[in-house]
Amino acid sequence: MTSTLKQTVLACAVLQAFSLNASAQQAAPEGVTSVVVTGSRWVASDRASIGGFTDAPLLDTPASITALGTTQMLDLSIRNVTDAARFDASIGDAYNAVGYAEQFSIRGFALDNATSYRKDGIAIPADTQIPLENKERIEVLRGLAGLQAGVAAPGGMVNFVTKRPTNAPLRSSLVEVSERGTLHGSIDLGGRFEDRRFGYRINAAAEDLKSYVRGADGERQFVSAAFDWQVTPDALLQLDLDHQHRSQITAPGYQLLRNEVLPSGISPKTLLNDQPWTKPVETDSSNLGLRFQVRLNADWTATVNANKHWFKRDDYTAFPYGCSNEGDGFYPGYCSNGDYDVYDYQSVGERKTPWGAQAMLQGRIDTGAVRHQLTVGAAMSERHDSFGEYVYDYAGSSNIYRNQVVDPAPGNPATGPVMERRNDRESALFVQDVATLSERFTLHTGLRWVKLKRNEKAEVELPWAHANDSFVLPSVALVYKPARDWSVYGSLSHGLQHGGIAEMGTTNENTVLDPSRSKQIELGVKGIVNNAMMVSAAVFDIRQGLEYVNAGGAFVRAGEQRHRGLELAAQGKLNAELNYSLSLMALDAEQTGTGDPGVEGKRVTNVPELRSTAWVEYALPAIQGLKVDAVWQYSGSKAFDPANRAIVPGYHVAGLGTSYALRVGGMHTILRARVDNVFDKFYWRDVTQSLGGYLLPGAPRTFRVSAQFDF
Repeated sequence: MTSTLKQTVLACAVLQAFSLNASAQQAAPEGVTSVVVTGSRWVASDRASIGGFTDAPLLDTPASITALGTTQMLDLSIRNVTDAARFDASIGDAYNAVGYAEQFSIRGFALDNATSYRKDGIAIPADTQIPLENKERIEVLRGLAGLQAGVAAPGGMVNFVTKRPTNAPLRSSLVEVSERGTLHGSIDLGGRFEDRRFGYRINAAAEDLKSYVRGADGERQFVSAAFDWQVTPDALLQLDLDHQHRSQITAPGYQLLRNEVLPSGISPKTLLNDQPWTKPVETDSSNLGLRFQVRLNADWTATVNANKHWFKRDDYTAFPYGCSNEGDGFYPGYCSNGDYDVYDYQSVGERKTPWGAQAMLQGRIDTGAVRHQLTVGAAMSERHDSFGEYVYDYAGSSNIYRNQVVDPAPGNPATGPVMERRNDRESALFVQDVATLSERFTLHTGLRWVKLKRNEKAEVELPWAHANDSFVLPSVALVYKPARDWSVYGSLSHGLQHGGIAEMGTTNENTVLDPSRSKQIELGVKGIVNNAMMVSAAVFDIRQGLEYVNAGGAFVRAGEQRHRGLELAAQGKLNAELNYSLSLMALDAEQTGTGDPGVEGKRVTNVPELRSTAWVEYALPAIQGLKVDAVWQYSGSKAFDPANRAIVPGYHVAGLGTSYALRVGGMHTILRARVDNVFDKFYWRDVTQSLGGYLLPGAPRTFRVSAQFDF
């Protein structure tokens, strides 16, 4: 994709809207202006497929799940997953740097970029920002997903449900301006062909990126298409494909001064990656998805779905790390005066080519008075990672308060030859039985057998290392319904995750740890009050092996991290004018059994003990179609490092928004405006131990205005 396509999409989003607006006005009686009132019963969706193997009501699913649909994403001005995460207190940032991949944690566990993000249930890498323009729903499963997914981080997973063709014609466009002039344009087209057995859905978007971090600019282009064919009344074939190109200069984080003290007097608008030779991170990602479903009879259905993903990245950064200008130096850590060393980092030609497929047979059988909903299936996935020896050469030094221009690293260094260095294969068989024991009790049982094969070449000169493992992951849950709109459940589940990869700078760099199990116990309650408020509460206890860089500089797994927490959520309508959504998580995350006195009993890094978010929307009765809203987020303090030498303070952040829906000449139009971080508060939103430990500041006060046209 080129800048020509970006300009074309932006122009189409504007011109199509206004040209159709003009024709609609010509066809309508002169001077006719009406108002459209929008809104839904719930702020978030009340259905999801991520909790099991089929789309089901959240009320009847024995797991903690949230889902945001297209309508909610538009109403809440959600353009990326970072925007969506603010409405769920259980989701946090996990090295979510501007201009790079969006990375998150759930229940305090960092998600795995290789396995924790799914497209229609199939794993895709989250090594760039996942586009939302062609997504019908974002689903978040909080907690273990061993039965549903096999390998995934213990905190949970995120599933992106693809938009499908619509039965009625759909024509929609959106234009938005935000930050320092970021311009976004998108179109959404859907409907049926003349032969109504065939349908289509087309999405396209383009952005000219002007980040709040001055200099972290770039561009993005995206296009997707989805088609379906109703082969017979009982058979449906679906195909989807998409491609995204993104190019943006990334904004690295800050290290502790002298590796002891939090920096002060920082501006979140400062770009440390600001050198004349700085290049943007270039990524290209594509998907090809296929799904076929056939109803065998009134009780049984067979489904096959698959997805192939292509990812390529050229990674460049004038990378800040350590300080050689004071004493014996600090590695990691910046100097007392804010000086830091600048390294020329290059990793060109990175490629990842995962694919996955799953086949399921689902149906109903009765054994006496017990009704069973059965799912049996098989899944397979494979992933190949190719990369060369990266460049990481010293170039000079700069300062966090006063940028200093340095020359690039001498010798014109370049990435080594790109070759396959790692591949994984995961095979699985699974079965689930949802048994309705009585009107009140339902028993969910499941089992997943997983076989893992991994081949890796940690260093070019070393031979391939091979690993083969197999695991059985059981899951059981009991649901009790004291009333039609209430469910109480208890569950016990096992999870599985790949071992971490020793990062740059460790003594065992590129070494992959063995896979490990995790276990979870969860008790929860869900209900609907007066058909106007949906509430949920859950307590959980999750344990997994603790992985960290020890005092000797080696990446190890020792002891375990135990996360015990409480989640509360409520959403609904207080009356005809007032919508609200509330979310809270209290979490005790501890490192135990390590045998290392430096970390034993200490808090897990980047995990606040309390996080909450509240959103309220009010429709003004005096001006039909006008709404105002406010969002508030709170995060408690977090430990910076495994030894808890530095504690990062908590923060409060508030935002305000408004929208006005009207119909002019027959076209539905919604105007929206938002201001985030209203009080322009400085805060450290993200802490990571990756690459020696970094802090990432939150965005300053930012604005956005948008116009949506539906016709």
